[in-house]
Amino acid sequence: MVQAEVAKGRGLGLSELAPRVAQSEIRAMSVESDRVGGVNLAQGVCDTEVPQVVTEGAIAAIRDGHNIYTRLDGIQRLRRAIAGKVESTLGLVADPEREILVASGATGAFHAVAMALFNPGDEVLLFEPFYGYHVGTLRSLRVTPVAVELEGAEWKLDLDRVRAAITPKTRAVVVNTPSNPAGKVFTREELEGLAEIAREHDLFVLTDEIYEHFLYGDAKHISPATLHGMRERTIVMSGFSKTFSVTGWRIGYVIADAKWLPAIAYFHDLLYVCAPAPFQHGVAAGIEQLGPTFYARLALDHEAKREMLVSALRDAGLSPHVPDGAYYILASTKGLESVLSGETAAQRARSLLAKTGVAAVAGSAFFRAGKGEDLLRFCFAKKDEDLAEACKRLRSLR
Repeated sequence: MVQAEVAKGRGLGLSELAPRVAQSEIRAMSVESDRVGGVNLAQGVCDTEVPQVVTEGAIAAIRDGHNIYTRLDGIQRLRRAIAGKVESTLGLVADPEREILVASGATGAFHAVAMALFNPGDEVLLFEPFYGYHVGTLRSLRVTPVAVELEGAEWKLDLDRVRAAITPKTRAVVVNTPSNPAGKVFTREELEGLAEIAREHDLFVLTDEIYEHFLYGDAKHISPATLHGMRERTIVMSGFSKTFSVTGWRIGYVIADAKWLPAIAYFHDLLYVCAPAPFQHGVAAGIEQLGPTFYARLALDHEAKREMLVSALRDAGLSPHVPDGAYYILASTKGLESVLSGETAAQRARSLLAKTGVAAVAGSAFFRAGKGEDLLRFCFAKKDEDLAEACKRLRSLR
């Protein structure tokens, strides 16, 4: 009877966290775009062509019967391919048997890493504008994200701000380079400064490098794991969703010191069991057969797409921040108050969709409350004909 009364008093309901959670603004705008038949520049779906060797590798794997669970750390072929790739492109040496985990995308990798390394109440620094899924994942685990603002139009890192944000509860720093949504590529000087702070305060550095091959102009990608004294404390997360245009396949990876990887792998197994088996084979084929020429062409193709969209945004009256990497553009709507209705970025994004049929994401999705309300984020990883149509529609705004 007493137990029944306790249960009755508790009642049905959501968790303490759930009422504070809303659908991702990125996903919400994708739904709105589909509803009105718009051109979706909101979500980074990356619907460019998949390399033929990648699709054929996955199809062959299905036909050859590779349709069951893999080892929890992924197939050996892919782990070895990843090890070879990161050594040749980053100069990073990793043991495919002890230091590499094939994950369900970089997002799944981040979730498993956070579960393995952090406790409720820990604090983790990340840089603003930030990727919302990093923040949401930390909060879902009762870990406190602490935003450190990047400065100016070039999103410069102020190391004094980083030091000021550190408390006794700080356990790690998250670095997304090249970054979503700003397209910032952290410089060697900035990363060496962060490395010094991480060593001084005994912090992990979690580095999301999913856009490593999308670099423009003189920008260079540097993995913090390759810096002096950083290999043990750096957790590298990346994947092939963007590089091979297979965002729906969910093939990512983690590289971590052998002392950390078993716990990360345990939680990834608990959450996802394994990444899809035939897709692992398809990605392995891509890594094995596509080399530096492919990655260089990928960057050049997207640099041309960047220029297309930057030009159209300027013609439409928006003021774009030109990214050095990744495939997103943050653009200011200041001066368009008479054209785009609404007090918030979310309202202006919907106004833009209604007027032009082009979907963007509210910049506020990448900032703390009250910030980013004058910004919209646009994705240019689209087929040229779709991007050209979006540019035409944007220019109609003026």
